[in-house]
Amino acid sequence: MLEREKTYRMAGRNHRPHEPDCEPQTLRKRHLLKFQHAPEGQVEAARERLLGQSHLAVEASGRDGLSLWISYSIERTSFEEICEQLAAMGFLLDDSLHFRLLRAFWRYSEETQLHNLRSPERLIKQSNEVYVQAWAHHPHGDHDDTPEDLREFR
Repeated sequence: MLEREKTYRMAGRNHRPHEPDCEPQTLRKRHLLKFQHAPEGQVEAARERLLGQSHLAVEASGRDGLSLWISYSIERTSFEEICEQLAAMGFLLDDSLHFRLLRAFWRYSEETQLHNLRSPERLIKQSNEVYVQAWAHHPHGDHDDTPEDLREFR
């Protein structure tokens, strides 16, 4: 049986996580943070706190005054971490079903994207070459060291 590392090596691939070969804009995310109505002024206070972080870009939403747009790279932080930081500071995010589902979806999509970026290359199209090379290196055929006259049954 071939080990995974040997299989990757024989196919000329590395079993180490590969560098992200995607465009930087695919790693940038822009999401809406919606806050609860009470307490007053929490949106502006949260905006000031988030502006202090160098890896975040924050914009005020002009629609209802209860939301902020945040932009960030998932290489540096995640939406879940940002929400946890805000909750730890005492800010209350909108807890309606709609926004809970959105936050769960964004968390899942970010985790999946990071997992796919960090996982090694897959052997999908060249997997048969590995087994051809393994067979070529494996002793096969008539390699019996027994003398010819002792091989036949009489």
